[in-house]
Amino acid sequence: MVAVVGAVHLGMVFLHVAPSNTASKEYGEAVDGWIYPEFEQNWKLFAPNPLQQNVAVHARAEVRTEDGQLRETGWINLSAQDGAAIDNNLIPSHTQQNELRRAWDFYVGSHSSDNVSNGLRGDLSERYLRRIALLRFDRAALDGTVQRVQLRSVTTNVQPPEWSQERLDSKPSRRELPWWTVTSRDLEVSDR
Repeated sequence: MVAVVGAVHLGMVFLHVAPSNTASKEYGEAVDGWIYPEFEQNWKLFAPNPLQQNVAVHARAEVRTEDGQLRETGWINLSAQDGAAIDNNLIPSHTQQNELRRAWDFYVGSHSSDNVSNGLRGDLSERYLRRIALLRFDRAALDGTVQRVQLRSVTTNVQPPEWSQERLDSKPSRRELPWWTVTSRDLEVSDR
């Protein structure tokens, strides 16, 4: 069974990275469903100007308590949770290092600055971020049922070395997403 799944995975990755051909055109939707967002391939590691920003992603929730009241949690720093999970960990997992960062990058790449989806993958990126936040809130053992979640980011440019002529704005930029209603589909995934 492991060999079969491994072979399918290798085939899907091959069709994803290979030049457009008959098989990738016919099975493109299935390939994209397998690859995105967990196995997405990109070349950012080899970019001439790699990412030079620190992005901190925070989330909060609106929770319905057992007595029917709605309460709002404070902001939880999801990026700090990831950082704490990999600090002093000799072999941190790929998920600990990249899940949230890649999910945020996926959202930003599929939405305008006004949080309007600019493609077919916009809804997928929203669901992915929402599920990550829900999993983190489950860990916090909330007293009630999460009704809605909201995310925000604080992005700070990494300053160039002193010898560089490049100058960057040191003021952090903030982006706050609208509240997203939690669906039954989201809850099924977060209960794992």
